Amino acid sequence: QVQLVESGGGLVQAGGSLRLSCAASGRTLSTYVMGWFRQAPEKGREFVGGISRRGINTLYSDSVKGRFTISRDNAKSTVYLQMNSLKPEDTAAYYCAASGDPRMVLPARSSHDYGYWGQGTQVTVSS
Repeated sequence: QVQLVESGGGLVQAGGSLRLSCAASGRTLSTYVMGWFRQAPEKGREFVGGISRRGINTLYSDSVKGRFTISRDNAKSTVYLQMNSLKPEDTAAYYCAASGDPRMVLPARSSHDYGYWGQGTQVTVSS
């Protein structure tokens, strides 16, 4: 099993940047495909992006492509979400997720494909 803890959220003005971190403990991070999701009030959980085990492949939602970047440092057991050019509509609780399914090589868009979740960190973008 892996335990995930997000950090780095906060309040930022539109156009600003934040970097979220997801620290993993337990099993080696390199055995997991990682994803980032977000959930705004009264909305469902939305896929933001994901990264393969070695960080070679990434996948982003259309809403964040070109603004957000996912990276990972397996030696530090940490996954990052760099968020630039933030918009008010990016306001949400952000969650990192892990999949240890060996059949899953590339990141997936569905939250059902991830079995481990962090507690979330709030990002608020003011206009």
